[in-house]
Amino acid sequence: MNQKTHDFSGLAKAVIQAEIEAIDALNNRLGKTFDAACETLLACKGRVIISGMGKSGHISNKIAATLASTGTPAFFVHPGEALHGDLGMITGDDVVVAISNSGTTEELVTLASVVKRLGTKVIGMSGDESSPLAELSDHHLDIGVEKEACPMGLAPTSSTTVTLVMGDALAVALLDARDFTAEDFARSHPGGRLGKRLLVHVRDVMHSNNDMPACLPDTPLKAAILEMTGKKLGATLVADENKKLLGIFTDGDLRRLFEDSENIDMKQTRVGDVAHKDCYTTRADELAINVVNLMQEKEITVLPVVDDTHTSIGIIHMHDLLKAGIV
Repeated sequence: MNQKTHDFSGLAKAVIQAEIEAIDALNNRLGKTFDAACETLLACKGRVIISGMGKSGHISNKIAATLASTGTPAFFVHPGEALHGDLGMITGDDVVVAISNSGTTEELVTLASVVKRLGTKVIGMSGDESSPLAELSDHHLDIGVEKEACPMGLAPTSSTTVTLVMGDALAVALLDARDFTAEDFARSHPGGRLGKRLLVHVRDVMHSNNDMPACLPDTPLKAAILEMTGKKLGATLVADENKKLLGIFTDGDLRRLFEDSENIDMKQTRVGDVAHKDCYTTRADELAINVVNLMQEKEITVLPVVDDTHTSIGIIHMHDLLKAGIV
């Protein structure tokens, strides 16, 4: 029996090419209607409601999430659920973005018709500019495709890709119009790595007060080693009686001292004599990610934290940055 061979890569390339062509066609259709839709969304005093059935519903969910994370308050409402009670979630101050490839989905057309009576603006997205949804819409965005990437022309493929791209185009256009910044994005993603990199400051992860290893400059080296060991940071700050930073002594410095022990009297040596006096420092209000970059550039693992008067107020270790998820 002859076993059928499959050209998986060839078919995949055909799918990708079909979707590229669909996006290219979408790009050529953008214009005044898209601009008007953006102005309506930008002027929205309530929330942006995204709604769709089936595959369009899945895409709607993603578009709502993208809008919400980029400065446009938005959420998804299932059109079927809306017609059975969830319609109370929508007000006249909202804008509804209704998505249907055919533009004839009964639940969605009914939803658009009902919310129009509330005074709610409707932005329709469909592949047919003469569809019932298009006729009901204040602004209609054409997401039509010449063909689906599916060889049978049945499974939503190119059409869902184009819809998703249109949603991304709306979100990014609004992001820019709102002057939405990376810091704004981080505030809506505080649990993610980007959020931590843009929101976590040195003060949030540094060791201070009794957790900060510190010695006076005339502290015997043995006592300084005990201070380093007790605070478990591999270093101790060296400061005067007023906490003015004079230097830092690290476990690396200690190893080098042992290597040169023939020329150094370990019993008579004071920590101030062997500390690094011209050490790098940082501030409490510095972004933690900037400290990571400095440590990597200078190949160091610990930094004193000082204030405007060069008074030592803390110490930060690379391990603290790792635990905080900055790295």
